[in-house]
Amino acid sequence: MLRKILIANRGEIAVRIIRACAEMGIRSVAIYSEADRFALHVKKADESYCIGSEPLAGYLNIYGLVNLAATTGCDAIHPGYGFLSENAEFASACKKRGLIFIGPSEDVIRRMGDKTEARKAMTAAGIPVTPGTDGNLENADEALTVAEKIGYPVMLKATSGGGGRGIRRCDNAADLQRNFQRVISEATKAFGSADVFLEKCIVNPRHIEVQVLADHHGNTIHLYERDCSIQRRNQKLIEIAPSPQLGEAQRQYLGGLSVIAAKAVGYTNAGTVEFLLDDNDRFYFMEMNTRVQVEHTITEAITGVDIVEEQIRIAAGLPLRFKQHEIVRRGYALQFRVNAEDPQNSFLPSFGRISRYYAPGGPGVRTDTAIYTGYEIPPFYDSMLAKVIVDALTWEDVIKRGERALRDMGLFGIKTTIPYYLEILQHADFRAATFNTGFVDKYPELINYSNKPRPDVLASVIAAVMAAHTGL
Repeated sequence: MLRKILIANRGEIAVRIIRACAEMGIRSVAIYSEADRFALHVKKADESYCIGSEPLAGYLNIYGLVNLAATTGCDAIHPGYGFLSENAEFASACKKRGLIFIGPSEDVIRRMGDKTEARKAMTAAGIPVTPGTDGNLENADEALTVAEKIGYPVMLKATSGGGGRGIRRCDNAADLQRNFQRVISEATKAFGSADVFLEKCIVNPRHIEVQVLADHHGNTIHLYERDCSIQRRNQKLIEIAPSPQLGEAQRQYLGGLSVIAAKAVGYTNAGTVEFLLDDNDRFYFMEMNTRVQVEHTITEAITGVDIVEEQIRIAAGLPLRFKQHEIVRRGYALQFRVNAEDPQNSFLPSFGRISRYYAPGGPGVRTDTAIYTGYEIPPFYDSMLAKVIVDALTWEDVIKRGERALRDMGLFGIKTTIPYYLEILQHADFRAATFNTGFVDKYPELINYSNKPRPDVLASVIAAVMAAHTGL
């Protein structure tokens, strides 16, 4: 088993990995920029090291991080998600320095990170993919020719893209001509590659993804699916496990398809195979994420499997502890990405000092976060502050629990997406599980919620002030 792990990340995922290390008796090493000096992951790790004054440079310094891991006596590096988590060069640098990269091999990362190569691999394995180009586009004229053949609308995508960036929907030839250079420019800035490809746009699909685990001994399993259809501009907001929109036959088919996909590319560790489901109940492969997902929490809630612990065990060379028939799902789980954004002001970031923070609790409630009362949110990173996860035995009950948990949560000093999520939970389409990726755009009126203080939160603040005043 591994003895010491450097966590090449920050925020809530760093805290999540630190907790897994603590339970496994593994020492954890945190890194931080000057902007993160007072971050929670710095306080919780066994050791912490500053990686420079620049907010981002240190987190992206491949050889600096590898050298730090080696000099501090680490066996391995866990990249979390974002930053260098899907960087093949990082995985390669770890291997060359004798460190274990907690994730798949550099070859798999590179192959799945190239969207056109991923499409080719899935096609060869018999996995359905959306109609589109087999390789990268040479110019706008080629894109126009392909689009005319497969029909509009189409999606123009960066080959190395991810996280909702480097992607544009084009409804006609004018859109395609206008967006071609934009996507190339965005792809070059964000991913260092100007390669783009084209595929048929599945209008308002359901976004379904499957969690897989694979060890170095030939064992591959799935942990069922998650529904990520509630999203805005390709950024997920609320995630659900399992999908309330699938029948059991669809669920088993998709799980089996994902295992085939993982085996086809020699996948190891934790990964996610993402699909689009159209109105005719046809699944299409979209991409494979070669890292732990933000929403891994809800899969843990319905299966009881600690995915981060399994990542570490697999990286250490241990076999999976579970056979497929031993994975039993229970009930439903929801995850809410609580972002420091103002939905009523075009979702603009709302950075600043958290004057008060009260975490929700009670049965079936989990909060993954790195914030605390008095924490100053730095404006250099992602706006996600916390993940509120709830689980219950039925779809109706998990919605009720989600409402209760969000109302319990007190987060003051900044604007957040919590009131918006409460509106979504109360909508008839969401409750009936008849939503798709067009939900947010279809119901813009949900943003028109009241800004009045919620009585339950106001009561909790009054109680806290009274307790502090009386010394109770």
